[in-house]
Amino acid sequence: MYSRQEAAKLKETFWTTFGRYMQPVLPADGERVNWVNYKTGIQGIAFKMDADTQHAGISIVLSHPDATMRQQHYTQLQQLKTLLHNELNEVWTWQQDVQDAYGKTYSRIGTTASGINIMKQEDWPALISFFKPRIIALDAFWSHVKYAFEV
Repeated sequence: MYSRQEAAKLKETFWTTFGRYMQPVLPADGERVNWVNYKTGIQGIAFKMDADTQHAGISIVLSHPDATMRQQHYTQLQQLKTLLHNELNEVWTWQQDVQDAYGKTYSRIGTTASGINIMKQEDWPALISFFKPRIIALDAFWSHVKYAFEV
């Protein structure tokens, strides 16, 4: 069992390690990118990676405060679903209206892997193997479609 501080430090160490591991990877459009904290450049659209003691997940999160804009982004991504899945080389789960613990509604498109524990350093290679190809594929997908989301 880890204290809250120990757990936070271990997670921080993993994400720092992952960021360093990804540093030499060139983004699809050649622009500098922070792989761990990927910025899409569009308000309300984010790529999120998360891991805990039981699973890891990566997703596109649509959290625009304006429900109409969030719905528009979701609809646009649905129209690009085949392209997204082809780039990812897998099918992701689509959730249009999800509520967080605070009652805020958002949409999520993503995938998870079970049985991976961020608190076990021996699981870190599996975490990296899960995240790396997917964030690279999301970057490639985004480099093709991001201009359709600019206002």
